[in-house]
Amino acid sequence: DCGLQGETGYTENTTKLSMAPDNGGFTDDAGTCHNISAEYVTPLMGKSWFNLRSFAAGTRNCYTLRSIVPGLKYLVRARFMYGNYDGLHRLPMFDLHIGVNFWRTVNISSPFAAKFVEVIVVVPDDYVQVCLINTGAGTPFISGLDLRPLKKTMYPQVTAAQGLVLLTRFNFGGDENTGIRYPDDPHDRMWFPWVNSSSWTEISTTRRVKYEADSPFEAPMAVMQTAIRPRNASHNIEFDWEPQPQANDPSPGYIIIMHFSELQLLPSNAVREFYINLNGKLLNRDVMRPPYLYGQASYNTFAIRKSYYIVSLNATANSTLPPIINALELFSVIPTTNLSTNSQDGMCAVCTL
Repeated sequence: DCGLQGETGYTENTTKLSMAPDNGGFTDDAGTCHNISAEYVTPLMGKSWFNLRSFAAGTRNCYTLRSIVPGLKYLVRARFMYGNYDGLHRLPMFDLHIGVNFWRTVNISSPFAAKFVEVIVVVPDDYVQVCLINTGAGTPFISGLDLRPLKKTMYPQVTAAQGLVLLTRFNFGGDENTGIRYPDDPHDRMWFPWVNSSSWTEISTTRRVKYEADSPFEAPMAVMQTAIRPRNASHNIEFDWEPQPQANDPSPGYIIIMHFSELQLLPSNAVREFYINLNGKLLNRDVMRPPYLYGQASYNTFAIRKSYYIVSLNATANSTLPPIINALELFSVIPTTNLSTNSQDGMCAVCTL
């Protein structure tokens, strides 16, 4: 919990995860602790959003996350809420690095919006650094920092040379007011609902939906228990996005991971099968037939670079039922060849957690 005063942590009410303060020797007196303005505090807001740490001095200020298993994959998530903590009503923009590698530009577009930036990387050493870079567009700050170990078999697109930066992670058909994370997801990924009742019908089950034990993605059961299908049975499921150019990568490549499970016990004469297309061309040559109450994923192994993206799930000629989808994860790729860096190189401050 960045900017938390004192040396005592606490247990977060919803997730029951332990939150630790980032001071008491962790920051080497770098940065300044602040509370967000009272007008931006709401009754349902988690305690970790009440405060933050800002870095007005220096160009590069870093947290060093230690006690890491070398060679293991980790999910690193940084959290931000401006909340007009400085009373200046100046929304900042700054860069975030993982080690010496550019991670993402953090553009704070609203004083009350909670912003999450997430990356999955292989960490080669027993520590990894998260650095806030002042680019001259406002004072960098951070509200919270999460570190989660993942199995080596998960997200095979993540290698020593390449990391995945999350663009979005959607749970289709879930409660529009509730996201899913730990403890429902043992890996503490955050799944956000996407609701569009005018275009599709929601499907759900209370029965157990399992992913195979060796699955590279392991979407949680709470996510796989809901899905959507087109409201008009003759229609396709479509979603699209535009590339988000970054300062060091004007044409980012994307990894698309889609999760499927059949939630209805189909009669013997019913068939649900469909193709997955990207911009009108097959993304995967295999026909998708979601297994009943078992999770299955469709994904690309190598990054795809296009000027626009339209994913369409199209029923085959033999299918008697429309396509479905349970969840989607979308990532851009970043190089991580030089993930490690000397903890004193080019640093104005080092924070150790």
